[in-house]
Amino acid sequence: MSQDRVHDSDRATAPNEISDSDVAIVGMACRYAGANDPEQLWRLFRDGIEAIEHYSDEELVERGVDPALLRNPAYVKAGGRIADTRGFDAAFFGYGPKDAAITDPQHRHFLECTWAALEDAGHVPERFEGSVGVFAGCGMNSYFVFNLLTNREIVESTGLFLLRHTGNDRDFLPTTVSYKLDLTGPSIAVQTACSTSLVAIHQACQSLLAGECDMAVSGGSTIVVPEGRGYLYNDNEPLSPDGHCRAFDAKGAGTVLTSGAGVVVLRRLRDAVEDGDPIHAVIKGSAINNDGSRKIGYLAPSVDGQAAVVAEALAVAGLEADDIQYVATHGTGTHVGDPIEFTALTQAFRETSEREGYCAIGSSKPNIGHTDTAAGIASVIEVAQALQHRQIPPSLHYSTPNPNLEIEGSPFYVNDQLRDWEAGGRPRRAGVSSLGVGGTNAHVILEEAPPATATPACEDWQILPLSARSASALDARADDLAGWIEAHPEAALADVAHTLQVGRAGM
Repeated sequence: MSQDRVHDSDRATAPNEISDSDVAIVGMACRYAGANDPEQLWRLFRDGIEAIEHYSDEELVERGVDPALLRNPAYVKAGGRIADTRGFDAAFFGYGPKDAAITDPQHRHFLECTWAALEDAGHVPERFEGSVGVFAGCGMNSYFVFNLLTNREIVESTGLFLLRHTGNDRDFLPTTVSYKLDLTGPSIAVQTACSTSLVAIHQACQSLLAGECDMAVSGGSTIVVPEGRGYLYNDNEPLSPDGHCRAFDAKGAGTVLTSGAGVVVLRRLRDAVEDGDPIHAVIKGSAINNDGSRKIGYLAPSVDGQAAVVAEALAVAGLEADDIQYVATHGTGTHVGDPIEFTALTQAFRETSEREGYCAIGSSKPNIGHTDTAAGIASVIEVAQALQHRQIPPSLHYSTPNPNLEIEGSPFYVNDQLRDWEAGGRPRRAGVSSLGVGGTNAHVILEEAPPATATPACEDWQILPLSARSASALDARADDLAGWIEAHPEAALADVAHTLQVGRAGM
């Protein structure tokens, strides 16, 4: 929904005003190449680490790749996997062995990430007073195609109807989560290709603001099956010829398709502040649209469509371009896509700003590859962490600008090194873009969290209750807690105790 822009500079820059339209990110969880949680993902971005793997011939042959294919010079021996793709804590979620085996890994990992994100928020379902919605999507159900339909025994003993409906079709990703965790708010499958998870966040925000739910789970999951293999390079596709993604760089020639899953938990900001929730960042506004036919072909991007969605998100947030210091772009590193996205951002920013070279841009894809439906949520988690750490991460593999970018005189510079995020007396704010094949564009405006209320002085000892469904799991939880406390010496012990007492399920 559009609204008139707000040009009142006091309102645009006032620190951490709470608006009725503000939405808080109160929980996060993810699994990407090289990272099993948001903190690990942040370290990848902060330290400029590439998590895309480059495989040996021996590894690829062992995984079933035809040796003749490896001799093809167009075969690129690179990809990105999450840790333990096949793993699943089936018993924890009440799955029997057969149901677990026929469930798509995209569904498995999204369900586990949802639980982790709810625990991060301190709001497990059994203790939350209110309805919880789920807005999410996943990638192609290749597990169904390559692993199940090729298994005659599974097909005959289970039947195609149950195979499809038991954790495989895209339609059933959010509703499975709602059923398994007893979540009674709206449960909506979102499918807009690469922009899926950012569109899902927009839809979740709209549902929260409309009062349809009191908390929302949102995100996406794409698991490439078969995993750990390369791909054939084709000039007509947006894939990298050498297995590296170089967003906005002169050598950029494409991206690498990888696996990933990410989830955020959202609440209305006023509710989150009232309940003392941990707030990672604030969503000030969001927008989605479609290119329509304003482009040379269905698969092509559109300057006007992308510019319009950025301008609308700024308007919804009541902000102007000068209020944004960083944009996490879609940034696939293609010759055509990057210049179009850059031109669209410039066009949108020029509606309200004439400043030059003040806003950093970057992309997560050089670090973790392109995770399809989970790409937008990766950028949201990146930006939320950047806001918390007050640092802007480097855009990896950038040295010389793509000659088709008109950087000179634009509002932007490609951030090629880790920088302290100097706000200049304003709240730190960033935009996140995600653009789907087929033309559905999404843009979200994030702001740093309001200052947390200080924990009052209390006793120098606390009871830290732990609960699990097995002795080994309990030991693992104790180890995880000890490691977390050691890594966060600034955390108040009373806060830790409170979270463990009221923000965890009794098992």
